[in-house]
Amino acid sequence: QMADPFLYNTGERSPYGCLGHEVQIEYLKAYVCRPSFFTDKAVIVAHDVFGWRFPDIRYIVDLIASHGYITICPDFFKGTEPWKSTDHWSDFADWMKDHDPTKVDKEADVVLKYLKEQCGAKKIGIAGFSWGGMAVHHLMLKNPQLTAGVSLYGRIIRDSEERYNLLNPTFFIFGEKDHTISLDQIFLLEEKLKQYCKVPYKIKVYPGQVHGFAQLKPEDMKPDDKPYIEEARKDMIDWIKMFV
Repeated sequence: QMADPFLYNTGERSPYGCLGHEVQIEYLKAYVCRPSFFTDKAVIVAHDVFGWRFPDIRYIVDLIASHGYITICPDFFKGTEPWKSTDHWSDFADWMKDHDPTKVDKEADVVLKYLKEQCGAKKIGIAGFSWGGMAVHHLMLKNPQLTAGVSLYGRIIRDSEERYNLLNPTFFIFGEKDHTISLDQIFLLEEKLKQYCKVPYKIKVYPGQVHGFAQLKPEDMKPDDKPYIEEARKDMIDWIKMFV
């Protein structure tokens, strides 16, 4: 189904010292970062194929927390191995069968319960990247407890009418040069949302950007890409602030 890896070149990544801490929630491990002041607003971050320990995703968790949200990235892979850049692409389809981004409902419920009961969260949004972007699209169709979603370059899967009936405001972020998502697919998504979606939504394509662009840490950004990366992040935070 996919001609090209649904991955991006992780290249040389700089180390990252995290600001949050790890917790155990029922059967899930999770990384949590809290703002320095009390808030009853929270954001769940859905990681990509590289899992909840990937430094880039922890950087994003800390970034969202710095805007005043209890931010949590649970291990949606439930302790199984994330994809590694050294793994063989030929095994990816099999790996994906065991790591289905549309089978995250139970984990989402566990985390929502924790945020409400243990953290006092009253409004909860979700942002997801790549694999996690697909999980966000799925959850925004299924879980009314999530008051807003941001899906960053989640592949657009299975065309059916149910794919467009979003329950709450959802923002789709894409890179223009993403080798896993064609502009045709994005135009189709927009057309179908116009037709079926009854809540606010937004689709934005960032010029020249490749898959995975928005989660780069500052020291890993190329100067030409930096303005678009920063814009995408600001847009993500603005959407969350508007609805969460």
